[in-house]
Amino acid sequence: MGAVKSAIGDVVLTFSWMFVSSMFGLFTSQIALALGVEKIFWASIFITTLLICFFVFVFAFIAEFLGGASFNPTGNVSFYAAGVGGDSLFSLALRFPAQAAGAVAGVLAVMEVMPYQYKHMLGGPSLKVDVHTGAIAEGVLTFLISFAVLVIIIKGPRNMLAQAWLLAVTTVSMVVAGSGYTGPSMNPANAFGWAYVNKWHNTWEHFYVYWISPFVGAILAAWMFRLVFPPPAAPKKKTA
Repeated sequence: MGAVKSAIGDVVLTFSWMFVSSMFGLFTSQIALALGVEKIFWASIFITTLLICFFVFVFAFIAEFLGGASFNPTGNVSFYAAGVGGDSLFSLALRFPAQAAGAVAGVLAVMEVMPYQYKHMLGGPSLKVDVHTGAIAEGVLTFLISFAVLVIIIKGPRNMLAQAWLLAVTTVSMVVAGSGYTGPSMNPANAFGWAYVNKWHNTWEHFYVYWISPFVGAILAAWMFRLVFPPPAAPKKKTA
């Protein structure tokens, strides 16, 4: 029953995150325009980072309210592989399709309500290089962000706002680094939502680049985390 509850929470959280995050570009452009810095690239990057920080902070409370919900399958995989959290293979098998369904619903909803003049700002990750290069890029970026998330959440500051800021900076850095390769996504549910709308979700290229490679990167990041930060040894039992 706990796995089903987690899956339901994931649908709600992923739907909400996809709906909000799809408008980050619009929010950034409007704020930059209001401040008169729309032509300054790094000003826009800073605004986007602040937006992500704010919403990550807010969504952390929502996720906790929903019983530990998540909107990123690779996050669940990396924490499971690192031996952290309460997931099992069964719960992961339920949560992945739930997150994908929530992402599709979120994309469809935001496309429905977004005013026509701003719809060109909507869009998800897209492959800009050959398939194998894209798969490597997505895997490497997911490895880096997954390792960073593990360090920030498990070994980083306990202050949630500080965690949100570090996660935002890491996310924006990875997005900028991978913008010329795969978008990037680093989140299979996110990629699936946009691929479904564009009728690209059932192709081998999508599965290879945006599912297999990120999962491999997330698992390798978890193994690296356990290598760098091995769990404490269990205390030895005293013999009489």
